[in-house]
Amino acid sequence: MLMTLIQKEVMHHILSVRFVALLLMCVLLIPLTLSIGYRNYQQNLVDYQEAVKLANIEEAKMNPKMELKPELEVSKLFLKPTPLSVFANGLGDALPSYLGMTRNGITQGAPVLVSDSLSYLLGHLDFLFLVGTVFSLLALLFTFDAVAGEREAGTLRVTLSNSLPRDLFLWSKLIGGYLVFVVPFLVSLLLGLLMLVWQGFPLGESEIFPRVVSLTVVSLLYIGVFFAIGTVISTYLDNSKTALIIAFTVWVFAVLITPRVGFLAAKFIAPTQTSQSVYLEKTALRENFNAELEEKKAKIHQEFWKDRQQPSFDEQIANTLARGISDVDKEVQPVEEEFRQKFKESADEIDRRYKRDKARQESVGEMLSRITPTSSLIYLTTNLTQTGKTKRDNYFQAGHRYYDALDTDWFSKVVDHISMRMMTEEDTVTITQPPSLEIMTLGEVLRQSMVDLLLLCFFAVVLTTVAFLKFFRSDI
Repeated sequence: MLMTLIQKEVMHHILSVRFVALLLMCVLLIPLTLSIGYRNYQQNLVDYQEAVKLANIEEAKMNPKMELKPELEVSKLFLKPTPLSVFANGLGDALPSYLGMTRNGITQGAPVLVSDSLSYLLGHLDFLFLVGTVFSLLALLFTFDAVAGEREAGTLRVTLSNSLPRDLFLWSKLIGGYLVFVVPFLVSLLLGLLMLVWQGFPLGESEIFPRVVSLTVVSLLYIGVFFAIGTVISTYLDNSKTALIIAFTVWVFAVLITPRVGFLAAKFIAPTQTSQSVYLEKTALRENFNAELEEKKAKIHQEFWKDRQQPSFDEQIANTLARGISDVDKEVQPVEEEFRQKFKESADEIDRRYKRDKARQESVGEMLSRITPTSSLIYLTTNLTQTGKTKRDNYFQAGHRYYDALDTDWFSKVVDHISMRMMTEEDTVTITQPPSLEIMTLGEVLRQSMVDLLLLCFFAVVLTTVAFLKFFRSDI
């Protein structure tokens, strides 16, 4: 009996205008979006390779006694695009194109969206947008009148007057509509993947194919959530027009408004500084320390030469070369080391405060935005495609590790006092190449994103249960 009801529901949807609209959306949008996304990835990859070549990132020998301005970028860590960005652009174009290493700290290169800001004003079109926005709306349009339409037409009373269990009737509505929906979706996705492979996309790689499969499963689960939402609305209302209005309103709040409101509220609940203000604060701190250091060194020089006849410049050079380092510089050196350590401790405290405040604000925003399944889809999908929070965190962590290595090998040994800049071959140190970013395995990504995966399952199960409970208690 269930199979007969499902077949009836499938035929009802196939002969409707909604199915034609769905078929056109799938066939036209999915392959086209994936193809455009892969072309964008190829262009970003070329830009990355040219930037690395232009920066000439290679091992170099430097002398810490040469003059080095605090704001000079001695090396750069560039962000390499990922092939999976064809499915979800995520934070890829919003992250800085490179992290520059300076004595004042880490500077950030301009993100891609700065050069293409007008196009981003209209929004970004990718597979994640199609699933999260377009197909979620279509799923509601498939289900908003599943029960309300039958009740309004009077066929529901006739159907249930026979010995037909209510659960079979509702299951046939859900399963039949879902099958009609996902078959064109999967076929179009397969067509899009074939186009990507034809263009050169490495779908067969061990790190890519399982992620694409996982992304497909997550998309189907998300669509199922909105099928459950539409069914709940349909069981609670008797009029299909009212159900359509309510369904559209729920979609606007669930997809467009609530995910954004979460982070807007977090800015008021947990305010924090910007990265640029932190950099300027550390720059001002270094300038203050340098001014205080120069004042202290001037006093040391004054006291040292107070009871001595100050020799000429030529005599000073000769004495320095003979003894290796002058007595006055021996007194200045520990003072410089003391101020350098003070600056490092103060700068580290500024960084720790900023990271702590930023992490708290982001945590609050994530928690508030997860009220809707759309946020969970976005977090989970962007982690799977290596364009989300995990990629961003790995990028900045690699930059900080690289900066710490440079600070140990180079920045901490830089001499500001001009009289100590007697460069020799033994003083040179090697500036190593920037490290490569760590890539989390699929298992690690799923463990890290387990909250979002469980939330999608929770929404699907709970909403479906609510629909059945309401339908069982309805007075037909």
